[in-house]
Amino acid sequence: MGSMIPETMGHGRITKFINGRIVQDGQLVTADVLVSADSGRILSIEQASSSSCQKHTNGLIDHDVVDLDGRILAPGLIDVQLNGAFGFNFSVLLDNDLSYVKELNRVNKALVQTGLTSYLPTLTSQPANVYRQVLPYLGPTGALRLAETGCESLGAHCEGPFLSRGKNGIHNLDNLQEPLNGFEDFEACYGSGNLSASSHDGRSSPPRIKMITAAPEVGKVTTDCIPELQKRNIIFSIGHSDATYEQACAAVERGASMVTHLFNAMPPLHHRNPGVLGLLGHSDASQKPYIGVIADGIHLHPSVVNVAFQSHPDGFILVTDAMHLVGLPDGTYQWSTDGACLVKKKSRLSLEGNPDKIAGSAVTLLECVNNFLSWSNADVPTALKAVTATPARMLGLQGLKGSLTPGADADLVVLSEAKTGGKSQLVLDQTWKFGIKVYDIEEC
Repeated sequence: MGSMIPETMGHGRITKFINGRIVQDGQLVTADVLVSADSGRILSIEQASSSSCQKHTNGLIDHDVVDLDGRILAPGLIDVQLNGAFGFNFSVLLDNDLSYVKELNRVNKALVQTGLTSYLPTLTSQPANVYRQVLPYLGPTGALRLAETGCESLGAHCEGPFLSRGKNGIHNLDNLQEPLNGFEDFEACYGSGNLSASSHDGRSSPPRIKMITAAPEVGKVTTDCIPELQKRNIIFSIGHSDATYEQACAAVERGASMVTHLFNAMPPLHHRNPGVLGLLGHSDASQKPYIGVIADGIHLHPSVVNVAFQSHPDGFILVTDAMHLVGLPDGTYQWSTDGACLVKKKSRLSLEGNPDKIAGSAVTLLECVNNFLSWSNADVPTALKAVTATPARMLGLQGLKGSLTPGADADLVVLSEAKTGGKSQLVLDQTWKFGIKVYDIEEC
């Protein structure tokens, strides 16, 4: 500790968090944190009440102090698989583009109330016209650096439609495709402009799509599509797949770096044919992709969540795979334009008429963190890492997102810690975006 960003950077309005605990080197330590609302970045991390930190704030106007009184100050949470929330499904077209944008803005403002500050808005398998119509609104929004817009998109996650027909889950079989022509089929499906970086006023913008989940054994996904996505800095995640272990390894060798909702929509581990799950046992650590795990208590048994963590703690990422029903009361809701409906009962979602068919989740990311804390021997720093530093590293955003380091974006959550049965449980008190408070439980 004791580092700070260069003095040449403008600071403007400063907030100093004191008497709080932050994660440093895998432990909770007491420290003071300075953030700038003008730059939207963290200025310094200092030992509590240090003279250096005090000196850093001398003479600065709009210098506010937030006494955390022992609470935890953590990076804002990052969800890399979120299909919708608060009644809005990112994959459903509305009457017009303006209605879609209004709903998206409403959800982004509501998501910060769950502790989420960044995410990948996720689209399920859809016809090409849906991708082309909605992806322009789901690309990265961080360049605007507007705290008042709420949760920030880091780029879209397209889960499908290049999936195994035998592991489609609730994805509509009529929408699934096989890229026999390689990357040309990806461009025809998603739109070439959504797969490429762009420039405007001399500034370069990344592709609107940040991650694609596909089955590596389908068509020319592994041979043609994965290498091309890697060139474009788009993450390839293995999912909804019947791939053999050899096919999964080949995908990783060509650039696949993630597995979508591990254990779900893939064959179970077999001692002679391990399939995708066999990647967890690879002797070469570099051949172990990051793993997304849904810790809602429905998709996976708690012991299986622990198996995933113990197998690959450095690549363990908690995700929600939440549908648009998260945040809504229990009931039956329309899911798609073909008349299919989902039944919500607490955090469980299922297809109407087929209660055994799990249809995403209705859980928040902080609930997943608390579940993991309840089910394992993991401590708070370890659990928070799975929704902050690790997903940021997977996305190539380490040092910018998911950490409390000088120069990183000041996306923060203030958490109270309670003990239940000897296990820590976290409660969200505040959310800060780019150094500005956007949610406070005491003001609601």
